[in-house]
Amino acid sequence: MEEEKKTLLQLSPHTVRDLWSQTYNTDGKPDWSHIFPYYTETIVFQDSIQRIEGKEDFTAMCNRLTDRCKQLHMDILTIAQTDNVIIFDWIMTMMFKKFPSTPLYGSTKLTLDSSGLIAEQRDYYDLWGDIFNNIPRFGKMYRKFMKKKFG
Repeated sequence: MEEEKKTLLQLSPHTVRDLWSQTYNTDGKPDWSHIFPYYTETIVFQDSIQRIEGKEDFTAMCNRLTDRCKQLHMDILTIAQTDNVIIFDWIMTMMFKKFPSTPLYGSTKLTLDSSGLIAEQRDYYDLWGDIFNNIPRFGKMYRKFMKKKFG
């Protein structure tokens, strides 16, 4: 494990953009194997639908997403770092086997530990809003409901 850490690049906005681009922007299914070494064994991942603790469960979640999607593509729009936090905005397009492509708009916050590994990852996105936008007539009804109740 110590040798593996020595060969890792130091995470920065540049290296994160490069590593994540290798993950998603190839033909076919995503491959996260090259970024898993950048996560601590006690990684805490959270997004709109789940909270996962531990690298084993995080890896399993990534593999489930790979199995569900025919193809995944991510464009990183902006990226910045302050101290031990790297934040980036993205558009992820998920291509499922039986449904049309679905773009999700979101942001990721990576919190690095003292050794420079990712200790926490928090993804922020509006899963249902982005999916409902692609359903004719329903998207407008959903947005109208959200505006009435929350806006």
